[in-house]
Amino acid sequence: MNSIPSSYELETRAADERRRLDSSFHELKNRMKEKLDLRRNAEDFARQHTAEASTVAAVLGLILGYNAAGMFTRH
Repeated sequence: MNSIPSSYELETRAADERRRLDSSFHELKNRMKEKLDLRRNAEDFARQHTAEASTVAAVLGLILGYNAAGMFTRH
């Protein structure tokens, strides 16, 4: 029983480890690309917060309209 691994075993382990690292790197790269995709993230954000954005826009419109009307009606 030889306790020292042969060079073939070491090369095989190194090649397996390189493949695993390469796979992990590509998976991480793809995840980061997805997380940093501004267009998709903006669409998701807008889809999730449509009601809030509509409410804010309506309130701002009412405030601006009231102030604009006030400019013409005040003496």
